Amino acid sequence: MPTITKTLIQSITPELSLWHYNDIPVLQLTHPVGNALIALQGAQLLQWIPPNATNSIFWLSDIEPFVLGKAIRGGVPICFPWFNNNGTPAHGYARIRLWQLTDYCLTDTAVHLSFGLFNDNHLIEAKMQMQFDEHCHLSFTHFNAEKAQLALHSYFDVADLAQTQVSNLPTQCFNFLTQQEITVPSTRIINELTDCVYQMPLDSHLQIDDNVHQRQVHLHQSNASDTVLWNPFNKPTSAMSEDAYQQMLCLETARLHTPLPAGETVSVKISLR
Repeated sequence: MPTITKTLIQSITPELSLWHYNDIPVLQLTHPVGNALIALQGAQLLQWIPPNATNSIFWLSDIEPFVLGKAIRGGVPICFPWFNNNGTPAHGYARIRLWQLTDYCLTDTAVHLSFGLFNDNHLIEAKMQMQFDEHCHLSFTHFNAEKAQLALHSYFDVADLAQTQVSNLPTQCFNFLTQQEITVPSTRIINELTDCVYQMPLDSHLQIDDNVHQRQVHLHQSNASDTVLWNPFNKPTSAMSEDAYQQMLCLETARLHTPLPAGETVSVKISLR
């Protein structure tokens, strides 16, 4: 298991500070609305523990080495400006580039953080906004002239995959493994390697029932044309221990079939009940 060296870089406010996790700069938030970790590489939310929770909503690999320029396994990677193998590197370059914290605002009841991805000419390509209150709000805005694909590749922490179900999905999806459209139950229980993309209404609500943790995670997606459901099951996966698939599933808010034009925003509100 890799050793993680954590070094304080700068205290920004009493609640917000910047650390190095090995090679990666990571913002640490400790606040009444919850505790969060956000890597500046990829503007990647790694952890959110709401005040009413004992563990993070998001799963993060216990063997993640935090190497600069290498994708971080867990949290909410941003796949942009393309998805899967539609370009090189796979899932786009946004998740392996350093973003900038461009704005922040902390009050007693909410925290707002804004991140920008800039090109070599110092022009903004994308913006990621995060707000933590009683919910976790993630909003991504695309600024490039060309249309782009997006997936907020969210890894959700579950106690036992076999006792977890995802509800409110359509009954038709595209199976990346077989490259075919298939019919599936609207409520999914994952018991095998799963890699499916669902075409969705632009505004939709999904639910993860984690029966062992006795909690529900609700996703309210806005302006998202697709949802991706993924779990590697027992397929060997980089930066992921052999049995880790049993404690996670990916439910991704995405724009794949309908790429994003410049100026459009995709968002998801994540709630714990």
